[in-house]
Amino acid sequence: MKGHMNTQVGNIVIDTEVIAQYAGTVAVECFGIVGMAAVSVKDGLVKLLKKESITHGISVSLEDNKLILDFHVIVSYGVSILAVSDNLISNVKYKVEEFTGLSIEKINIYVEGVRVID
Repeated sequence: MKGHMNTQVGNIVIDTEVIAQYAGTVAVECFGIVGMAAVSVKDGLVKLLKKESITHGISVSLEDNKLILDFHVIVSYGVSILAVSDNLISNVKYKVEEFTGLSIEKINIYVEGVRVID
């Protein structure tokens, strides 16, 4: 699925992979987020994704040209998950809506692990 916008001079089509890449970059800049997580359904294992494969921890879907984002994250040990989640939601919502011109209907955050940072 792709996001569509009609302008006076033509149509704009945005691939969900582009939105996922941008949203992932914004997410890892947020305080308390160590990185994105990949969950192996077969083993039930969670692993921290490298920056190159950050989009595997994000699911982007479109319904009626509104975005629904699912984040699978690993948070820092000792931080408030509620505070980190609120910060993530507000930053991602503002920056992704400004970047794409599409509105976000829902952001779901799945905390897949906790990691101690040096």
